[in-house]
Amino acid sequence: MNGKNRFGAIHDQFRMPYTDQNIHQVMGEKIVSWLPDIPREYVVVCIGTDRSTGDALGPLTGTFLEDMRLKHLSVYGTLHDPVHATNLQEKLDLIYERHRRPFIIAIDACLGKNSSIGYVIAAKGPLKPGAALNKTLPEIGDLHITGVVNISGFMEYSVLQNTRLSIVMDMAKKIAFIIENIDRSLTYSYSIASVVNKDNLQRKRTI
Repeated sequence: MNGKNRFGAIHDQFRMPYTDQNIHQVMGEKIVSWLPDIPREYVVVCIGTDRSTGDALGPLTGTFLEDMRLKHLSVYGTLHDPVHATNLQEKLDLIYERHRRPFIIAIDACLGKNSSIGYVIAAKGPLKPGAALNKTLPEIGDLHITGVVNISGFMEYSVLQNTRLSIVMDMAKKIAFIIENIDRSLTYSYSIASVVNKDNLQRKRTI
């Protein structure tokens, strides 16, 4: 699980409530504007574990993405093969072995202020998984997406364990739609690497 909204400058992050019907389109377009113009291999790493409802946001998102059969994005971290604290470095090593110059989008759950619960936050730069639980783990991602699943500040491990699964499920579906929208904006340039095709973003999906 990620830390408590430890992001950079305000122009390097973007947030919306997951209940917004246009979140997949609007946030997808914002993230695409941050992607490099040169061809890269795009990788989505969904961090978390199914042993905690609050921390299951990542693997649930990864499982939804796996079912979507994305064309240009490789996905790591599902309910059946999660990426978590004990194997994160191993998975990172595997990604850099398999992918040439990968551009990584990291996804994780986050605790925050009560007024921020239910927000999906996209930000430039790496994710710091485990920060909220005082775990030292490698930073990951060229940009990251977090979902604020519950309140921070007191007995955070217990808070994660007692987070409602319904909000985590709904938020994971919305994040998966955002990633699917990004996938549609990419087009092959050569080999496996992809470049942004912003015209494809005009296609809207009804949720």
